[in-house]
Amino acid sequence: MKVLANDGVSQSGIDVLEAAGFEVLTTTVAQEQLENYINDNNIAVLLVRSATTVRKNIIDNCPSLKIIGRGGVGMDNIDVDYARSKGLHVINTPAASSHSVAELVFGHFYGLARYLHNSNRDMPLEGDTNFKKLKKSYAKGTELKGKTLGVLGFGRIGQATAKVAIGAGMKVVAFDPFMEAADLELEFFDGQKVNFNIKTVSKEDVLKQADFLTLHVPAQKNYVIDEAEFKQMKDGVILANAARGGVINEVALIKAIENGKVARAALDVFEKEPQPEMGLLMNPSLSLTPHTGAATNEAQDRIGEELASQIISILK
Repeated sequence: MKVLANDGVSQSGIDVLEAAGFEVLTTTVAQEQLENYINDNNIAVLLVRSATTVRKNIIDNCPSLKIIGRGGVGMDNIDVDYARSKGLHVINTPAASSHSVAELVFGHFYGLARYLHNSNRDMPLEGDTNFKKLKKSYAKGTELKGKTLGVLGFGRIGQATAKVAIGAGMKVVAFDPFMEAADLELEFFDGQKVNFNIKTVSKEDVLKQADFLTLHVPAQKNYVIDEAEFKQMKDGVILANAARGGVINEVALIKAIENGKVARAALDVFEKEPQPEMGLLMNPSLSLTPHTGAATNEAQDRIGEELASQIISILK
């Protein structure tokens, strides 16, 4: 049977599939040509990430398909319920990239707290001529230890981010409409384990308490953070969105930065991805990455191997 990894898959995942007798194709097929390619090549498994969409036309018109797999967590680019109603298996890898996203969020937080996103731009340009001025400009950083991290969405990624926060000496407050509490286990290099029970609170309480705020929620119809939510936050909050573009009102975010409600912010995802608004790209209070939350070598290996394991379990 043939597997088309249209948005790529790790070599470790390919190795597992090939050892089980599957033929893995890594050709990137244009969206408009995907239906014909699947039918012409009798593809049984279609693997995607965020670039490829799998809608009703493919589900209806590609009878050879048995499995649709998403390398990652969110599946808003797949008509999941419809596919399952037609007898297709739809799989994803909800745990494989959790820690990778958490580390990216904290990479942004540490950078924003000490103005690294700005100083890394300015030092090559002015470090030899305005060293003392730059030193003064970036001498008012803040520490994360002792601060409160607010987490909106306390699933696997939210919990992984909370673990990093606890390790950094932060207090964690979390909101999740589907969860009352979560047990977090932190494992250390010497085998020690420490458990924390985090009871969720209201969204309003998280917004009021957070010095740093991170979102880990699925795509939805309305903004999770809009003008009303910004008004509830502490003055000078630092926030990060590595979840989905469109969960924060980006226009309202810029206003909140301009009026001092938000000190600085990190965006890994954008409403108009892959062409973010120029006003975001040029804003000196933003730390930006091009949707790379899960893009570590370790996470890609875990994703590929987990998908391969699920495919083999279903079809073999």
